[in-house]
Amino acid sequence: MPTKTISVRIDGELVTAQEGQSILEAARANGKQIPTLCYLKGLSAVGACRVCIVELAGTDRLLPACTTPIQEGMSIKTTSAKLTLYRQMAVELLLVERNHICSACVSNSHCELQALAQSLGLTHVRYSYNNPRVPVDMTHPRFVLDHNRCILCTRCVRVCAEVEGANVWEVASRGIYSRIVSDLREDWGQTRNCTGCGKCVQACPTGALAEKGFSVHEMVKQSDGVTRLALQRAHQAGSPSR
Repeated sequence: MPTKTISVRIDGELVTAQEGQSILEAARANGKQIPTLCYLKGLSAVGACRVCIVELAGTDRLLPACTTPIQEGMSIKTTSAKLTLYRQMAVELLLVERNHICSACVSNSHCELQALAQSLGLTHVRYSYNNPRVPVDMTHPRFVLDHNRCILCTRCVRVCAEVEGANVWEVASRGIYSRIVSDLREDWGQTRNCTGCGKCVQACPTGALAEKGFSVHEMVKQSDGVTRLALQRAHQAGSPSR
């Protein structure tokens, strides 16, 4: 059945969208860029980072663009002083929750969190750092998990489950104690389900998941490759791309 075409306004411009799209998908299809961190095309959308919030006429709530379906007649604002302020706050809270020391990170200058902070004009953080004592898992023969860099975007969880089908990763605990864990808190190197494919590493937007052997500034992620694989899998399964 053909997809229904609908009309919406994005930043005052009347554009067309496809029924079933999210606000984020409709905006990007019409050349409107909305910042994201947890979103990766081809994977399910979860709205975890709240960076893609937009304003919708008729409501005071700020809505996550990646999980809000587009509807006929919507009037959406993707950029404003209010949105910039709230996006800055979201990124600042991500930075203070863990120990993000860019100068000692393998993904320095190749990090989506770092790039987003720079694009939002963040030169300092207004909140106190939590400075949690979190471990670094180096038990895998090829990869390393550094919880200091993790922003709990769950890209690794979703790509492992939805593309590789191994279901190695999950989020354990709650609040500031939340951690990405492998196979019920086993060391990554001891898990029986990991195939060593590296998709989780490439999907990670920061230096939390990295390949061993890279020094500071050297780890460049290939998330586009993950997206291609995810879309191919969705096409083969006969499901619509995200």
